[in-house]
Amino acid sequence: MSPDEGGLAALDFPHAVPPPAGTVQEIAPGVLWLRMPLPFALNHINLWLLADGAGWAIVDTGINDDTTKSLWQRVFDGATLGKPITRVICTHYHPDHMGLAGWLTERLGVELWATETEWRFGYERSRNPDGGVHPVMIEMYRHAGFPDLPKTPGAVRGSHYRSRVSPVPEHHVTLRDGMELAIGGRTWRVVVGRGHAPEHACLFCPELDLLIAGDQVLPKISPNVSLWPMDLDLDPLASFLGSLDKLRHAVPATGLILPSHNLPFYGLHTRLDQLRALHEQRLLEVEAACQEPRNTAEIVPLLFARALDPHQLGFAIGETLAHLEHAKNRGRLARSEGADGVWLYRRA
Repeated sequence: MSPDEGGLAALDFPHAVPPPAGTVQEIAPGVLWLRMPLPFALNHINLWLLADGAGWAIVDTGINDDTTKSLWQRVFDGATLGKPITRVICTHYHPDHMGLAGWLTERLGVELWATETEWRFGYERSRNPDGGVHPVMIEMYRHAGFPDLPKTPGAVRGSHYRSRVSPVPEHHVTLRDGMELAIGGRTWRVVVGRGHAPEHACLFCPELDLLIAGDQVLPKISPNVSLWPMDLDLDPLASFLGSLDKLRHAVPATGLILPSHNLPFYGLHTRLDQLRALHEQRLLEVEAACQEPRNTAEIVPLLFARALDPHQLGFAIGETLAHLEHAKNRGRLARSEGADGVWLYRRA
């Protein structure tokens, strides 16, 4: 994910600090906030508990490691959760969101709720051998001008998915776009977003005027929108921009937004405008750089001027490709292929 510090002043953050790890904080009636650490540059994830009749529904799980498991145990042992867990809901299949879905559902004897695509990707990838790089990813990096990147430890997205995710359950309850869930005494509507993940489930409660946004909308950074061939979306940026419009119509401007990273905020419609403007600015930068033929490797440092570790570089390549391919699909760039198989982009 890339920095986007501008525009924070236009948003309203009702909570200055998150709850300490292993504790919960009520953020709305029947909605508890907890935070788990992550071993990445983006070092945390926000998780949610929803009052669900005689118990609590979990929304997202954190990554599969001993630290997160021990923090979940501390939450379960706390006085606030003197009730059973009723279900585990995952917004999407990425490891920080579905990493402990298998462990939690098996341990607690409950079902996983997720969209079909997110469950399927998580199920399949949590069972793939770790460390291998899929041929379509190798081909993508070759086209991008990074033929040696698949040999770099930690650089290729998905190559270590299994080590960060407990095996995703074989069965799930399917969430569908527009579906209304009865959780406790309230209705939560599923709003599917795309671009960051194939079928990302946001949850909106009209009664509370509250959206659990997952990674679809974040206040301080822009969600990573990358071209990943294995996610089967050839224009993820178009999908993401379309989802911004969808969220504008589905959720009022007054809603409290619960993102997976950073702090809860008010100002959804303002943030949607900021994200659209950010991506349009990146497209303009890409076009300006392609007066002469350029490959992806030459464009990455223009969009990501800071130093990148191998993990971040993999995401930067994916996001740069998403912008180049979107500009091509809109007729703003033309793409050719060099003798070495590297894609070259030039202003149309």
